[in-house]
Amino acid sequence: MTERDAVDRITAQWRRERPDLDPAPMGIVGRISRIAALAERELDPVFAEHDLTGADFDVLATLRRSGSPYRLTPGELSRSTMVTTGGMTKRLDRLEAGRLVRREPDPSDRRGKLIALTSRGRDLVDHAVEAHLENEERLLAALPAAKRRQLASLLRELLVSLDR
Repeated sequence: MTERDAVDRITAQWRRERPDLDPAPMGIVGRISRIAALAERELDPVFAEHDLTGADFDVLATLRRSGSPYRLTPGELSRSTMVTTGGMTKRLDRLEAGRLVRREPDPSDRRGKLIALTSRGRDLVDHAVEAHLENEERLLAALPAAKRRQLASLLRELLVSLDR
């Protein structure tokens, strides 16, 4: 039998206390929430080793994977990272102070700015992403490759349905 977890205990308690309700959705959403919290707890120390927060890494990685010349508008960054423009401004201020990004005039919009990844920022994110992927591999080590693919497919299907 599969080992029971905290979510099993919670759903069993709801079944006992409210047999008129089906707590099955809690089994999925509760596990996703718990996994997200546990994963963040495991990911943050790797980012910290590079003097980054998860939010910093997200911005730098978004710029890096955008391809050369590694520049995006603040709006593009906000949409890609699902952060409000106000929250993005604070992140960019911190990254600019660390000389990891710079604000440049947008040649296609006189009033606009582009956020550019500096060479220092590119070097940092290139090292951080290697450590990040090693860490994620460690976190997923309990699942064989076929189950990882199956889980990724199911999560993608759920995410697409929620992201509409």
